[in-house]
Order: sequence, then structure tokens, then C-alpha cells
Amino acid sequence: MINTSLSAANAYSLAQRLTNQTQSDQTLQKAADAKPDFGAMVKDGVTGVLDKGKIAEDTATDMVQGKADVVDVVTAVAETEVALETMVSVRDRVISAYESIMQMPI
Repeated sequence: MINTSLSAANAYSLAQRLTNQTQSDQTLQKAADAKPDFGAMVKDGVTGVLDKGKIAEDTATDMVQGKADVVDVVTAVAETEVALETMVSVRDRVISAYESIMQMPI
């Protein structure tokens, strides 16, 4: 009787692991089918930085008109600066990776 319950527990555990593995395989397949486009990712990144810059400009204009506070302007400019620094860091890493690839022997 103990062997039967252990066998049943082992079988249940194995079935559960196989189900989880199948779900993981399906998730990985969906991710592979999505095929992210590097150009689109770069475009989205640049667009995000431009949007942050536009928000900072609008906030600065609002402050001049008396509609915004200095803290809002400083926050918007700081967010834009962080986004721009991130974009420059990514650019530098991409260039470094490209140079490394170009130095590889064929």
C-alpha cells in the first residue's frame, strides 16, 4: 500500500513537471516567434528620449508662463538627462560589440 501511494505521488510529480516543461517550451516558442526587430527597438528608444525632451521643454515653457513649479522642471530635465545618458550608453555598447565582431578572425 505504501509503494502504491509513493508510486502515485511520483507519477503525479512527473506529470506536473512535464506539464510545466511543456508550458515553458510553449512560452519560449512564442518568444522566439515574436522576432524582435533591432531597428524597431532603437527607434522606440530614440522616440522615448525625444518624448522626454518634449515634456521637459513643455514643462519649462509652463514655468515661464507661471503654470508649473521649478521642481517640476528640474524633475523633467533630470528624467530627460537619464534617458539620454542611457541611450548614449547603449550606443557605446553597440559600437563596442560591432568593433569586437569586426576584429574576429574569419
